[in-house]
Amino acid sequence: MTFNQLKEAALRQFALNGYEGTSLSSIANEVGIKKQSIYTYFKSKEELFVHSFNESLSRELHFIEGFFDGTNRTLPIEKLLYKFLIEYLDRYDRNFNTSFFIRTSFFPPQHLRELIVRDSYQLTNNLECVLETLFKEKEHLLHSKFSADTATAAYLTILDGLFVEMLYGGRSERLEKRISSTWNVFWQGINDNKRS
Repeated sequence: MTFNQLKEAALRQFALNGYEGTSLSSIANEVGIKKQSIYTYFKSKEELFVHSFNESLSRELHFIEGFFDGTNRTLPIEKLLYKFLIEYLDRYDRNFNTSFFIRTSFFPPQHLRELIVRDSYQLTNNLECVLETLFKEKEHLLHSKFSADTATAAYLTILDGLFVEMLYGGRSERLEKRISSTWNVFWQGINDNKRS
């Protein structure tokens, strides 16, 4: 057994079953070890959970950085922002790391709530900074009534709302309708067609 196998098994178990629904025994069984072997690396389930959350946060920050610094940066802002919404929702659907991070951020274990909420804001603050910079660069495309920070706040609210829908309903026709409707209202609202 490697340390990495243990971490990946823990991430999967926590993503699927949450903190309360995951036992060290179930993690050990997935890796094919005795439960006691976990204590070589982690003192408790809580310590393993916090470690998993911190790792998932780092991976999500890396995804955001890569998305906005990569070839996507050359896309028109409308396509870039829409693509990010879709790709992030797809990541939630197919990536244990993202689903674990989002679920834990929205529904942290009560005794770890303060720590999880505090650390989750690292991602929110990072994304907010990236988006605000992007909107400032493209301010000439925005309706004069909206500043870069207003557009950023509205976009993040859409993203949060779509994640809540994913948490409760999964990828569904209802979610697709919400994506389409909210995106059209958002983009038409902030875009100044006369200035583009």
